[in-house]
Amino acid sequence: MIQTFARGLVRVVPAASLVACLLASGAATAALPPRVQQVLASQSIPASAVSIVVRDAVSGEQHLAWNQNLPRTPASTIKVLTTYAALDVLGPAYTWKTRAYAAGPVVDGRLQGDLVIEGGGDPFITAERWWRFARELRQRGIESIEGDIVIDRSLFAPVPGDRYDFDGKGYRTYNVLPDPLLVNLQSAEFTLIPRGDSVQVKIDPPPANLRVQNTVRVTDAACRAGLRGVTFTSFDDDPLRIAIGGRLSSRCPPLSVRRALMRPADFAYGTFVSYWRENGGRLDGAMRLGSRPADARLLVTQESESLAEVVRLVNKHSSNAMTRMLALTLALERYGAPATQENGDRAIVEWLNGSGLVMPELVVDNGSGLSRVARISAENFARLLGHAYQSRYYPELAASLPLGGLDGTLRTRFADRALEGRIRLKTGQINGVAGIAGWVTSRSGRPLTIVVLVNHPGAQYGTGQAVIDTVVRWALDRP
Repeated sequence: MIQTFARGLVRVVPAASLVACLLASGAATAALPPRVQQVLASQSIPASAVSIVVRDAVSGEQHLAWNQNLPRTPASTIKVLTTYAALDVLGPAYTWKTRAYAAGPVVDGRLQGDLVIEGGGDPFITAERWWRFARELRQRGIESIEGDIVIDRSLFAPVPGDRYDFDGKGYRTYNVLPDPLLVNLQSAEFTLIPRGDSVQVKIDPPPANLRVQNTVRVTDAACRAGLRGVTFTSFDDDPLRIAIGGRLSSRCPPLSVRRALMRPADFAYGTFVSYWRENGGRLDGAMRLGSRPADARLLVTQESESLAEVVRLVNKHSSNAMTRMLALTLALERYGAPATQENGDRAIVEWLNGSGLVMPELVVDNGSGLSRVARISAENFARLLGHAYQSRYYPELAASLPLGGLDGTLRTRFADRALEGRIRLKTGQINGVAGIAGWVTSRSGRPLTIVVLVNHPGAQYGTGQAVIDTVVRWALDRP
């Protein structure tokens, strides 16, 4: 397997500019709360590595500001910007459409030509919805397809690079790249079941074109390692093949793991063929990429979930690919097809400028936070949240953020009954970065805007979280 590692370019702030920013932020005069100073010391994080803003969401009264004007890497907290821009520009009822066309006549249930599947940029085509898409085609009276399956991906420009570029872990779903026809986030669940002296592998959803090379050996050891002894290998020169090797104890129950695999069009085609055949359909041709012919006849249109629901899924579960597809949709609606990342970034910045939220330091870089060059200051992030609090779509945005101790990426944090419903925060974490942004309700019932960004080596391993949690609890205790 060839994995390409790319080190992101980090913009360096000159020392003179850093000093100027510190002075402008008031960091030289503002005092951090004692409990925050204590946790910084205990976690060996310098105060210069942290930016904080806590202010009243209604009155704007400042409770705490520290290094607030310094540009910071936001990680996934920046998804709040992308999702808010999408809600405000597109509206919460916006939907995407995936369509199938007949490029030929249908005679006695036989499509005498190609079936063209046109990707519409839907960020959330689940396996279940993809099965229904195939089922609906069968219900249109088509029994067999004599031509090819043509995948039309012309809505988005090709994304440069591949999913191994960020950290070499292209099998992880957080590295999946956006695509006009992204089915099940281009991932499948592999379940390994020890059966005697062999291991059975089940795949859901099952791509018909995927070749699995299973050489997993069964051992009689205790089931301590689980799937840690099993390897999954993909091949750049043969993306339709995956090799599963290593060892698995016969004492293990069925164990599952999710993996991103194949290329977007291959995965969409392979799973469609499996579902098509499951529904009794036949196919004579193969897959090819192409554009919909002008005279092709529309057969099926599948509408997506609403934008409000997609935004909820994005922020609760921090999906990078789905967020990037929101940015590309903004580019598409403003500048037309094919949508590019550059135009998505530009559409977000132009929306900010038009909303009176000029941010000179901002670097969007795809809008998902899976970036080493994205930048925003805590002050401008707080301004964005203040704008959102007054927005007509504040309810949709606020409802999309994880609830402390209850769901999403905060499911296991702030699990205190007394705090239930008082914490709505988007989290963010990549190497050297931890952050949160959103709203909390103080002890006296006042809504507070809060942003905490920690940029320091190892911050993602819990030290940054300790600082963040301390600041959040301090804000919750405000009168």
